[in-house]
Amino acid sequence: MLTEDRHLWACALAVEKQHGAGAPRFVAARIGALALAGDKAGVERWKVIAAKLNALART
Repeated sequence: MLTEDRHLWACALAVEKQHGAGAPRFVAARIGALALAGDKAGVERWKVIAAKLNALART
């Protein structure tokens, strides 16, 4: 069973695989759309995914 942290890592990896170099742009657009919709929890979740994506890019 996946922990929440591992699930978010899996999300970051999937976004990276699907969007390649455009992954940060995709995540930023997702965060923007969620913010406009007033989904604070969604924004926070995607901010964590963005941080994990950034960590992947650094390695």
